[in-house]
Amino acid sequence: MALEICVKAAAGAPDVLGDCPFCQRVLLTLEEKKVSYKMHLVNLSDKPQWFLEISPGGKVPVVKFDDKWVPDSDVIVGILEEKYPEPSLKTPPEFASVGSKIFGTFVTLLKSKDANDGSEQALLDELKALDEHLKGQGPFIAGEKITAVDLGLGPKLYHLEIALGHFKNWTVPESLTHVHNYMKSIFSGESFVKTQAAREYVITGWAPEVNA
Repeated sequence: MALEICVKAAAGAPDVLGDCPFCQRVLLTLEEKKVSYKMHLVNLSDKPQWFLEISPGGKVPVVKFDDKWVPDSDVIVGILEEKYPEPSLKTPPEFASVGSKIFGTFVTLLKSKDANDGSEQALLDELKALDEHLKGQGPFIAGEKITAVDLGLGPKLYHLEIALGHFKNWTVPESLTHVHNYMKSIFSGESFVKTQAAREYVITGWAPEVNA
């Protein structure tokens, strides 16, 4: 039995996978664990009634486990690890929060209208901390093997690279070689390529936030 999952459809292209990093995180987990799934693409700007009935908050992703629809990528990934323990994607607890502030600082910089508000420095500090961590570990956050923390962070870095490049002409500094290598390793993975949103949909997805 394939698991059913509702994910974001691309803006303006309802039949194409959209740009939600939390949806991609769950899809990556399913792919890495070789769990078969059936994807329902949901147009979040015009949510269908059937979707609102299973996800009253209108949030994606939601996955159906034993006839019950479960929201929240953190919760979903935890259940997948329990139900499908092999291969294990458990992250050792001491590494679980590595890179956890990167997404928030990226969004702040993306929406920033003031070059001197410190948002760029805040993101740089987080990326430098990640670089330092990877220098001692690598190639992934917990070492040789990809784990849940990478599957959560990878999609966020993908969004960061595309959105900041497009809207701010900003790139991760070349000096952060470990972060660059990490992004290359994650973005080139078979599961990642299969579950990523196309570049143009990432840009379309962030445009309302930037222009707000």
